[in-house]
Amino acid sequence: MATLAESCPKHMTYGPCGGVNPDGSCEVPGLRCPFVEGGVARWEGQASESSITPAGQAFLQLMNRRPVIVTDIPTVPLDADSIAASAEVLAGAADTVLLGDHGGARVQFPPAYRAMLVKRTGLEPWVGLNCRDRNRVALEAELAALKHLGVAGVHAVTGDHPVSGHRPDALPVFDLDSAQLASLARAKGLLVSVAESPCAIPRPQRPFRLLQKVRAGGRVCFVNHAGGREAVGEFVAAAQSLGADVPFISGVAVITSLDGAQQIQTFRNLVLPAGYLEGILNAPDPRKAGIKAAIALGEELLSVTGVRGLNLSAAMGSGDKLELACDLAEIGRAFL
Repeated sequence: MATLAESCPKHMTYGPCGGVNPDGSCEVPGLRCPFVEGGVARWEGQASESSITPAGQAFLQLMNRRPVIVTDIPTVPLDADSIAASAEVLAGAADTVLLGDHGGARVQFPPAYRAMLVKRTGLEPWVGLNCRDRNRVALEAELAALKHLGVAGVHAVTGDHPVSGHRPDALPVFDLDSAQLASLARAKGLLVSVAESPCAIPRPQRPFRLLQKVRAGGRVCFVNHAGGREAVGEFVAAAQSLGADVPFISGVAVITSLDGAQQIQTFRNLVLPAGYLEGILNAPDPRKAGIKAAIALGEELLSVTGVRGLNLSAAMGSGDKLELACDLAEIGRAFL
């Protein structure tokens, strides 16, 4: 009989990922998630006790003093000037920017190179690493470069399967999963964040799954879009009751255009507060309404005990990247 890892197209040992569809099917068409019936896998190892880099320690201390603001950084893929321009706009309006997968392309500069471009502007990068495109040796190389650069933190994710993205022709790697990558990054002395999707199937087990990532090495949790204060509060409280005693950074969807609204509706397992999207799109000026709505939602989420920051998550679409960076900066400044 096949193991859960053998049945999973991402070869995950510590699943399920956040891509499970509401009916329990996998993001890869024609398959069912083996972890839906098999249960959340428990972390079997020990989290490394390696000391965290000075930049990571400074960020944890900052979260203890006040809520932190993390933003996406809208850029044109493979364009160093675009990265620098958006970083300069966001400098002073965010504590760090999350460098994840680009919303419009699978091919992009390597994580450590993008981090270097951002650091040149004086802005602190928080760097996402996925297991889709790199084996463990390549991931170790990226982690070594990121530690040398002195980045604030590393965000460990398994990653979407290529079949569901812009490059279905690319072969999947998935040598590690997010929990294993978190453990590896923690052992290297980096401050590690992990993500959890409270609205993904199986919903009742999502707090327990976060606990396994914390045991593996996660020190910060990014909460994917789960609605408003009540829903996020329930998830955070459930995770804390199990022992996931980490600071939570809650996602705030930033929608300031029709293009962005169309893009964000493609996000898997995303839940927005009731009327959030409609209120923006039906407003005389969707841009102003989107900024106002994001600020109001952010204030609401920061009232949740355990939430120590916001992730201003931009629906990038194909619109003007610098204009969207300006929108993010305006929202970020409202909290700093």
